[in-house]
Amino acid sequence: MTGRSLLAAAVLVAFTTPALAFYCPKNVGAIDAALAKGSYTDAQKAAVKALRDEGDALHKSGKHKESVVKLAEAMRALIKPM
Repeated sequence: MTGRSLLAAAVLVAFTTPALAFYCPKNVGAIDAALAKGSYTDAQKAAVKALRDEGDALHKSGKHKESVVKLAEAMRALIKPM
């Protein structure tokens, strides 16, 4: 990797990580709203809440990329229940 591409990669990471951090709370709120409005079984709610809680914990620990992935998994579970 050349010096320029290394610098470009570092800049991209510097700007992407904070941007991902802003989506986490919005995604948590969207999941909570969907759970409140939707009709899911107790087992489905528990599974989604577990994914949501894990994603929220990852966000709070600064692991924003992993948080976004976990929260997306929770959203997919709302659309296509487990």
